[in-house]
Amino acid sequence: MGELMRRYWHPIAATAELDDRPTKSVRILGENLVLYKDRSGTMGLIDALCPHRRVDMSYGIPEEQGLRCMYHGWMFDETGQCIEQPFEETVHPDGRFKEKVKISSYPVETMGGMVFTYMGPQPVPLLPRWEPNDYDDTWCEVGIVELPCNWLQCMENSMDPVHLEWLHGYWGVHQEKMKAERTGKPMEIFPTDPKSHKKIGFDQFDYGIIKRRVVEGTTEDDTDWKTGHPVVFPQILFVGSIVTGSLQYRVPVDDTHTMHYTWFFYRPGPGADKSLLPQQDTIPYWNVPLYDETGALIPDLVNHQDFVAWITQGGIADRSREILGESDRGVIMYRKMLDQQMAIVEDGGDPLGTVRDPKVNESIELPLERWQALSHPARLASYAPTQAAEPLANIANIEKILQTWANETPWVAV
Repeated sequence: MGELMRRYWHPIAATAELDDRPTKSVRILGENLVLYKDRSGTMGLIDALCPHRRVDMSYGIPEEQGLRCMYHGWMFDETGQCIEQPFEETVHPDGRFKEKVKISSYPVETMGGMVFTYMGPQPVPLLPRWEPNDYDDTWCEVGIVELPCNWLQCMENSMDPVHLEWLHGYWGVHQEKMKAERTGKPMEIFPTDPKSHKKIGFDQFDYGIIKRRVVEGTTEDDTDWKTGHPVVFPQILFVGSIVTGSLQYRVPVDDTHTMHYTWFFYRPGPGADKSLLPQQDTIPYWNVPLYDETGALIPDLVNHQDFVAWITQGGIADRSREILGESDRGVIMYRKMLDQQMAIVEDGGDPLGTVRDPKVNESIELPLERWQALSHPARLASYAPTQAAEPLANIANIEKILQTWANETPWVAV
């Protein structure tokens, strides 16, 4: 599984984090590394420890062309190559000792306000440019949290449509009612409507699995079934609506920890005044709170309700004691896909969703059931024909949308 996960690009930081502090400790796929930005703006991801006396390079000094160890001044570039050894070079001006010293490093790229790395073999595939990253009318931000559980518990949740009805609907309403009774205040967050599921379905596509559902009051002609929304293999969920959505990345730290990066986007609706779209010089980030003031897991918000379900399974869920049912067909399909893709990697092939064609990577379309992008009218008609003709001119501009979200939930920082 580790070899499979190394064939994909993973986010490791928000770009703005390095503006606040130019070095960051990173643990990913069981490795301890340091992400840094030198004074020329070049980013590198190298071994966490200096090979000289094994001190932590996250305390190092970013120079014009690399990261200098604060202990004895050895400096390394983004390839992990040692490029300076001050005292050694003083004693042996013509020596080549530094050329023999190189530490592990991995390539990094930035996109959408996040820093990504690829930790697998050459040749390096392209960093996939998902369609939301190509929007030209978007205000976005990044939420980051470390979860004390295995990454697979997070991903399998995305293959389980029925939990929406109970975890976010029934239990979510219960949580809001209890909070209102406790505080004497009205419900602050509009809860998920707990509509009963009648049918669920799953289909493989070029980049993962599309999940579909029919709930009470809908049919297979509605876009929740006809279009669905995707789980991008192996570690991304894409969800959204007319003016807001997210790409959720579940990045393995080690066996019992996961970094969860949520890239939120907000857009003015069709017919809104796009000149009012806030300008972004940098894409903001924030550290998502996981526990409340009592030390309990926060239950009131949709993503937090997911966190509760994932974390309470334990560091690694004991799947030998599961009793799976009809609602778990997507989970079973995803587990089989993992087995299949591991076998492909073991055989020397590229796993599902590997992108190597620059033309394809200009903008990779992803199906979404409530798609409303005027910039892609043909796709709108194809993916959401029942909504393509809806009157949308009364959709509020993005600033009002953002303010509404800010009033409803602390998840969104504006």
